[in-house]
Amino acid sequence: MGSIFKFKQFEVDQSDCPMKINTDGVLVGVLATHFSPKYILDIGTGTGVIALMLAQRYENARVEAVEIDSSAANRAELNFKSSPFAERLFIHCADISKYNSSHRYDLILSNPPYFVNDLKSSEPRKGVARHAHEAFFDSLIKKVADLLSPDGVFWLILPVKQAEQMIVNAVLVRLFPSRIVHVFSDDTKAEFRQIVCFSFASKPVVQENFYIYASTGIYTDAYVSLLKDFFLAY
Repeated sequence: MGSIFKFKQFEVDQSDCPMKINTDGVLVGVLATHFSPKYILDIGTGTGVIALMLAQRYENARVEAVEIDSSAANRAELNFKSSPFAERLFIHCADISKYNSSHRYDLILSNPPYFVNDLKSSEPRKGVARHAHEAFFDSLIKKVADLLSPDGVFWLILPVKQAEQMIVNAVLVRLFPSRIVHVFSDDTKAEFRQIVCFSFASKPVVQENFYIYASTGIYTDAYVSLLKDFFLAY
């Protein structure tokens, strides 16, 4: 497979990026919502695909992205510059724990590393992209609380165990889950991801199930409907 992934309105060159485009990223990129975001932040942008999706969806928003890996950040910047949304996309090569902004964000989202205390990848850059130290989630949610606007929302996708831990950490900084999407490969398999929306408002949590496949190799109507504005196949 070549390094270029073509979407309907933009292309993503994945060269130099330790983590390639995956289902987790495109799902959070299409499910994350805010009624009218002015400032959007994608934490750990990698190829830049999530930021690009948000720039397409919210045509009046300034979309910023943070990426710790310098080669990936450079590639994301090139992907931004070659897109129709170039004037609204901005990349910051930084560790999110050290990142600061003069403004607060209405919509923050992340497809973060999630393997904690598991066997590390033999490829160092891929290890950074996939693995998180024990304090990572606590550090991330504290930084999000600092960067989020009072009416803002934070969306992320994680495996079930890590998502549940993130919810515990978030409540400690007064961020509360408002929506949880339970993601299944199909209706015969166990839940393998959770997409969680957090806000500063404590209210009843809306929960729903989302299935990717209707049968082997056949996507559900819900999956196709969500991604029809992006994928060339739909």
